[in-house]
Amino acid sequence: MTSVIPIQNLKCGGCAKTIISKLEEISSITNVSVSVESSSVSFDTSKLEDITVVKNKLMSIGYPSIDQENSVLSKAKSFVSCATGKLSD
Repeated sequence: MTSVIPIQNLKCGGCAKTIISKLEEISSITNVSVSVESSSVSFDTSKLEDITVVKNKLMSIGYPSIDQENSVLSKAKSFVSCATGKLSD
């Protein structure tokens, strides 16, 4: 099944690159894509619990889903993730 999670703090392709690389580390999800325009992440999984795993991973790198708190710490983490994504080109 394909899942789409609207997220916060997504600013650019650098952010998207970091998100994709971190989510691809989760072996049970596939076809990860990020839409900067709609601020969302989509992926395929066969297990409902993977949605929670993905949300937790996104939160840990600074991109909480829209139903999670967007703290100053999350914003700072997303800034670092964004820069990391840009520098890895």
